Amino acid sequence: MTEPLRLGIAGLGTVGAGVVKIIRQKAALLEARSGRPISISAVSARNRVKDRGVPLDSYAWEDDPVALAKRDDVDVFVELMGGSDGPAKAATEAALRAGKDVVTANKALLAHHGQALAEAAEKAGAVLRFEAAVAGGIPVVKALTEGLAGNDITRVMGVMNGTCNYILTRMEATGQGYEALFDEANKLGYLEADPNLDVGGIDAGHKLSLLSSLAFGTQVDFDGVELEGIQRIALQDIRHAADMGYRIKLLGVAQMTGRGLEQRMSPCLVPADSPLGQLEGGTNIAKGLISGTVNTLGKSALGGSLDYKNALTNTLSNIAAPYLGDLTKNAVGGTGGDILGGAVGGFSGNALKNILQGKSLDIGTALSTLQGATGGLGKLFSNTNEDKQSVNGPTSLARTLQGVKNGPAATSRRT
Repeated sequence: MTEPLRLGIAGLGTVGAGVVKIIRQKAALLEARSGRPISISAVSARNRVKDRGVPLDSYAWEDDPVALAKRDDVDVFVELMGGSDGPAKAATEAALRAGKDVVTANKALLAHHGQALAEAAEKAGAVLRFEAAVAGGIPVVKALTEGLAGNDITRVMGVMNGTCNYILTRMEATGQGYEALFDEANKLGYLEADPNLDVGGIDAGHKLSLLSSLAFGTQVDFDGVELEGIQRIALQDIRHAADMGYRIKLLGVAQMTGRGLEQRMSPCLVPADSPLGQLEGGTNIAKGLISGTVNTLGKSALGGSLDYKNALTNTLSNIAAPYLGDLTKNAVGGTGGDILGGAVGGFSGNALKNILQGKSLDIGTALSTLQGATGGLGKLFSNTNEDKQSVNGPTSLARTLQGVKNGPAATSRRT
């Protein structure tokens, strides 16, 4: 019998408990798709007695997530605690030092420490996967690292925070002001514990810095992202934009310019009839400009959505897939070095660098490949006119990378 992939899950909030439920309920399906069982050895959280709606008594319990990361019966450490430092960082570092693969949904951790963690993973022969950290419902990381691996991407832009998009579209639909819709989003559980992470553009900025790194092949540089949130958007602004045929979106843009690679996250006007302008509620969209425009659309992670949790379990399934030779091993989660190393959406040393330096594909091939990468979780469509029509408040952008050890540092420019 094939040995199971044994997990240690740190963090049992909405997402963590949801992942446990999916692994319990879909054990047979995950095994069939992965070629080996996926089991949970141990878990960790701050409160052991809290009712999380899922049985946990069959798993070992660790009060300290670092101890969980070091357990001999854990093959993959799943970090779902959140936070850019503290226990999340310490436990992730401990897991990588022990040679364990890591799966995380923690965009803040990667935005601030992705390069160092990537180098630690490469040194240990482990992989660091993060599909669920950035628009997991699309999934855009897999699309960039697999479907568009051979393309020269010149711009990445998108709506990357479902809470902000919910507030802005509800302001237009209901005629209520920002404060009223902020309170509504909070009551629905759409806001982070620190709401400024959402409405201040910080959460979306974390995502943009990671996407920039994937697209342009530089080290992650969140400090190079120029941020502006939606707190100052008034109902009058929404109405004036509508009168001109535009809508206001919190838009992230990253691109290479003659002055270097720049990135910015701020409110912008977009044509109301464009794919960006038609986004409603908690929907995210990511656009990549290659020899045409490739758009990927999917649900955001509002309230710890199912797509978000599925992105985590899909990543685990990729890691669990049987190693059928070097090519397959690298493609589904090997240690890097091969052109397909880390191709399923994680940091893996020089592998991504090799991919990004590959020859460009024609747009038809790119679209076909991306359609396969996004599968049923997202839509794929192209629109070659929208980039010319959009009114980019922030025309600046930055390139920052997913932590390729030998990749160039980001050249950031604030305007």
